[in-house]
Amino acid sequence: MPPTPPSPRLTDSRLANLAARQIDDGFARYCRRFQEITCLAQQRFEAKDWHGQRADALERLNLYRLIVDRVVIAVQDLLGDRQHNKMVWASMKAVYSGLIAEAAEWELAETFFNSITRRIFTTVGVDPQIEFVDPDFDLPPLTDPKSLYTTYYLNDTLAETIPQILLACGLNVAFANFDDDCRQITSRLACFLGSQKTTVNRIDVVNALFYRGKGAYLIGRMYTPQGLVPLSLVLLQGQRGVFVDAVLLDESSVSILFSFARAYFHVMVERPSDLVQFIRSILPRKRVAEIYISLGYNKHGKTELYRDLLNHLKQSSAQFEIAPGQRGMVMMVFSLPDFDLVIKLIRDRFAPPKKTTRQDVIKNYEMVFRHDRAGRLIDAQSFEFLQFKRGRFTEELLTELLDIAANTVQVAGEMVVVGHAYIERQVTPLDIFLQEADEAAANRAIIDYGQTIKDLAVTNIFAGDMLLKNFGVTRHERIVFYDYDELRPLTECNFRKFPQSLSYEDELSAEPWFHIDQNDVFPEEFLRFMGLPNSVKPTFLKHHSDLLDVTFWQQTQQRLAAGEIITIRPYLEEHRLPQPSDTLDS
Repeated sequence: MPPTPPSPRLTDSRLANLAARQIDDGFARYCRRFQEITCLAQQRFEAKDWHGQRADALERLNLYRLIVDRVVIAVQDLLGDRQHNKMVWASMKAVYSGLIAEAAEWELAETFFNSITRRIFTTVGVDPQIEFVDPDFDLPPLTDPKSLYTTYYLNDTLAETIPQILLACGLNVAFANFDDDCRQITSRLACFLGSQKTTVNRIDVVNALFYRGKGAYLIGRMYTPQGLVPLSLVLLQGQRGVFVDAVLLDESSVSILFSFARAYFHVMVERPSDLVQFIRSILPRKRVAEIYISLGYNKHGKTELYRDLLNHLKQSSAQFEIAPGQRGMVMMVFSLPDFDLVIKLIRDRFAPPKKTTRQDVIKNYEMVFRHDRAGRLIDAQSFEFLQFKRGRFTEELLTELLDIAANTVQVAGEMVVVGHAYIERQVTPLDIFLQEADEAAANRAIIDYGQTIKDLAVTNIFAGDMLLKNFGVTRHERIVFYDYDELRPLTECNFRKFPQSLSYEDELSAEPWFHIDQNDVFPEEFLRFMGLPNSVKPTFLKHHSDLLDVTFWQQTQQRLAAGEIITIRPYLEEHRLPQPSDTLDS
């Protein structure tokens, strides 16, 4: 039997066409599964299946990398010895652009293509030949508003409109106190409008609820003569059904819902860019990147974040400089003085007493990405092979980078290449804030500092290093934590009382007179290591002395071990509606 002749070698154009379709198919698989997981959110909320909701959130976070890994392998197999042929990739990009031109998620599709190319080429900087550096298309206008939101014209009174809005949520669970909720919402809106000396003639409400944790959030906007006013109703599940827990009516409160320190929403939407534009209309100071990230499109949010940085560099002549605050022992941080992002990279070596390794730090950043951040952990975006002009760096910064992070930072001619870094929102270090704040602001901050430690604890995070320099203050004066090298699960800690000394000599000893295991933690010692100024120490002790008692920590561990998911409300107590005790969750 004669041997089978070899298959003819595909032309470059044919190969580019097949590979582009392979990437497009991978993106379609990603979108389908993303939507399938997101669709489960209403079911989880109605059934109060909070553990199922967390499992869904984790699966969705892992989904992008899983699909990209598979597509990279398939494309490499298909391209063979031409996988690094840029002419083939340029043709692939052109074919792919045509395939996604009519797609509802075309901007996400461009980012997906970039993820494949960067994995195969490990491009330094950007390469417009094989990447979508700028979008190929302009954002289309919203052609069918009804697909995104429902409009309520205030021909009727507020009292008649609010029940319509709540009933349109489409939940399959009854409201515990529907009439009373409607009455209270109407009263809150009337008081707000009266205080603002304005009226509302129209309300737009996004058709889909935004699910996260134990909450479902209705997001809308009110049209007043003074402009748009945000509206958010927070729905929770209680003992007797759904109830409205809070009414949010100001930009700051609604912005905090979409914070860079919170887990991502699960919300069904046909065209993500339409929803982003809707949210931007009520939160004009919120970055497009942050809105995409908050909706679960973190990879495209990362793309938008990088574009923001590049566009800013084109418009500004400012140089990167060492960021304000005390120097870290593990991370090096630099920033532009006229831009609200910081770039953080890992030092080559950590000074004693740090025993953390580079891989430990990377692992902790990954843990934060997958964890319920409770509004207290900054979401950092990981970047590789960033490239900037050398003149963009102050001499002091560049000298220090090459001294302490030579494994990560190299100078190539007139360019500086950063092999790996994290980019995140810039906040004011808490120690600096306290030095500059008045007495009232300082006391508010230190109360929220203690609450931050507690919020992290009930989400199974022990901060480790509680020095004030490791915490930051956002523009909403919320405290967040950003030093991840000593983070660990709370359930892995062994909280102990400090042993009594057996003799006077023991008390004077520079070394402990008792055995300390690696995971041993002594809450009684926390106050010594927090570095609280004397001016705010009494306030801290008044509100958070329980943090210095082993009982708080052990009881929190017991609650976590029992499988309890503890509610952390992302809004102030003053925004909540009074509810009968038998309405609240058991």
